[in-house]
Amino acid sequence: MTGQTFHESWYRVTDLKLQLRPTVRVYRQKFRGETWFVLHDPFNNQFFRIRPEAHDFVARLGPGQTVEQVWHACLERHPDTAPGQEDVIQLLAQLYYANLLHFEIPADSAKLFERYRKRKQREIQSRLLSIMFIRIPLFDPDNLLRKIIPFFRHLISPIGAVLWFLVVGVAIKLVIDRFDMVADQVQGILSPANLPLLYLGMVVIKTLHEFGHAVVCRRYGGEVHTMGVMLLVFTPLPYMDATSSWAFKSRWQRALVGGAGMSTEVFVAAMAAMIWAYTGPGTIHSLAYNMMFVASVSTVLFNIHPLLRFDGYYILSDLLDIPNLATRAKAQLRHLVEHYAFGYKRSVSPSHSLKEQTWLTVFGILSGLYRILVFVGIILFVADKFLLAGILMALICIFSWGVVPLFRLVKYLASNPRLARTRERAIVICSAFFILTTACLLVLPFPNRFKAPGIVEAVHYNKVVNDAPGYVEEILASSGTFVKEKAPLLQLSDQELDLNLMSVKAQISETRAMQLKALHSATADLEPLKKRQQALQARLKDLQRQKNDLIVRARQAGIWVSPSIQEAVGSWGQRGRVLGEIVDPGHFRFSAVVSQEEAAALFSDQIRKTEVRVSGQGGINLKVDSYRIIPFRQEELPSAALGWSGGGEVPVSVDDRSGTQSAEPFFQIFADLQSNPDVLLLHGRSGKIRFTLNPKPLLIQWGQDFRQLLQKRYRI
Repeated sequence: MTGQTFHESWYRVTDLKLQLRPTVRVYRQKFRGETWFVLHDPFNNQFFRIRPEAHDFVARLGPGQTVEQVWHACLERHPDTAPGQEDVIQLLAQLYYANLLHFEIPADSAKLFERYRKRKQREIQSRLLSIMFIRIPLFDPDNLLRKIIPFFRHLISPIGAVLWFLVVGVAIKLVIDRFDMVADQVQGILSPANLPLLYLGMVVIKTLHEFGHAVVCRRYGGEVHTMGVMLLVFTPLPYMDATSSWAFKSRWQRALVGGAGMSTEVFVAAMAAMIWAYTGPGTIHSLAYNMMFVASVSTVLFNIHPLLRFDGYYILSDLLDIPNLATRAKAQLRHLVEHYAFGYKRSVSPSHSLKEQTWLTVFGILSGLYRILVFVGIILFVADKFLLAGILMALICIFSWGVVPLFRLVKYLASNPRLARTRERAIVICSAFFILTTACLLVLPFPNRFKAPGIVEAVHYNKVVNDAPGYVEEILASSGTFVKEKAPLLQLSDQELDLNLMSVKAQISETRAMQLKALHSATADLEPLKKRQQALQARLKDLQRQKNDLIVRARQAGIWVSPSIQEAVGSWGQRGRVLGEIVDPGHFRFSAVVSQEEAAALFSDQIRKTEVRVSGQGGINLKVDSYRIIPFRQEELPSAALGWSGGGEVPVSVDDRSGTQSAEPFFQIFADLQSNPDVLLLHGRSGKIRFTLNPKPLLIQWGQDFRQLLQKRYRI
């Protein structure tokens, strides 16, 4: 109720005689300590929320009075708070299009069907534009809910809450105790053999989710007349309509209806976790795990997010006591533009306090950005599976987010009566905004950089390996100490090698005795015995070399680095096992991994500056004296710390247990680092190298990234 007292279009409604339809019900509600009235028409399931001053006007409407007479009566009774003529026109228009008004004129029926037809057209258009969230109603579950609600009445109570916490707590304990099994089984969640069970579990979970909403809504007196199938990214899932919870007076009841689906999912996930924990491998075991996964990870995280119009959004709206949060957020952003940019000073914020105004502004901006991110992610996901479907969805999104808003903006600037006195300013502001935005994106150069992960390496270092197999028996040099070349590091032992030495020595002694005997009795045997003696001597020499190799020695002077060598004592090591490294601390370099998308810039003359920042030394950049590019593609990472398995960001092959086999080829760079007393350089320390290129406009940079995305993912 913030419009002007008099309006030039008042003559269009002054003599109308109308009233609310007989089927409309009125409910009183409290929001932020203020009284509101909810108009509900069960015939078409329409809800409309109005302020007390608007309700006072609507309640006086009837066939015996014109709109003019009702308005004057409201002015006489409440001269300070009565709605103005502009408010009345807007209110009647909104009630009219919601089919909540009844006209005592013959043309009313025709107008009713015309409005119904236009409303259906808008619904069809909305479904086409929301192709990833199509809803298909199937049946009315209200009679079924009325019959089963007595069985759930005691569960929706404090006793039910205690039971819920007990079951969920036990399930969490079971999952924590078997966390390794949970982590191992999640690796095959998207395998072709598991997909049917995953989808079956999702259908069961989502069906119970929607019935959770419906049962709680019916428990507090609401009605649920629609349940059907929603095509969520072309995946059929159940849905229901709990709009009647709007009429609940308690915001906690409305919030409980919004959270009932997720509460049901968590409870079902807890029951599934118990079944999974106490069953062996099989269909029931796998189905329980899939239900646990869907309910506790994907669905809850998706539904609880308040920036999309799912459960989290309605819960946030009820807890904040801000009805129609998304709609009012859009109105708030529109008010800010009209009032401060276009100069329409009579524009009034839909909020009633500074705090509410802040909530609406922040929510409007974040929800818009997040919606774009979600839709782009869904389009890329669908395009990975079905390229044509992804292209179609992208075209629809471009049309609905680009063409349609632009057309509406032009129409708004050209004909909206709110801009009658500031139309020229609004057009100039919008034109200047588009020109400046285009200039910034297409003309103005912006910093152009890219980063690559890597590790700090000593220029001179080698890996310490054992040349002979054996058990690690004794540590002769502590890790972290400086050792000289050929200094002993570890003592290995091999009882089998000792036995072989004793056996060979005994055979040599035996052969010598046989040679002495042959000198007197069988001289013909001397030549074969001589050859045997030579073979045994060679075997003894080889075994003695292996015996000497059981002492692992440093192959260069430097710092002996082996943090986990204490854990290796008593373990068996095959020949060639990496036991540690000898590092020369005199000079370091940075070994970086550059993806193929960024590799083109390495071989051009665009690089203007190169810097390195190591982990744990934020804010300090190390200068690079020079760098060298290995001019061929590689697939072996310089360290497992750079790959996914080691906490890095480079994708690695799932079949490689070492964690150093990259999933895609890359180019390697060696950068010589300048010493800095404020930065401690340690061999193996991770970090990132940053290349600064020639500045480019943002639109050109984004276009290049988009083309690389198409080439990499879709070979376009």
